[in-house]
Amino acid sequence: MTIQYTPRGVCSRAFQIEVEDGVIRDIQIEGGCDGNLKGLSSLLKGMKAEEAVSRLEGIRCGAKATSCPDQLAQALKKAL
Repeated sequence: MTIQYTPRGVCSRAFQIEVEDGVIRDIQIEGGCDGNLKGLSSLLKGMKAEEAVSRLEGIRCGAKATSCPDQLAQALKKAL
């Protein structure tokens, strides 16, 4: 399954996430902090989507109510 997600309240503009049998296979992120998001994508590949959601959900970016990791968790919830 490929998830197309438009994050809200963060610098990133779009996520494309491939999930197969509950496992994250690939993540492409448009916009945002390039190095940090490439690192995050690399760490999440091969991880179960449920585990990623539990680790990422609720993370904030400064004074914002959300963050790119939190928005990734919201996108992954659609795959569960």
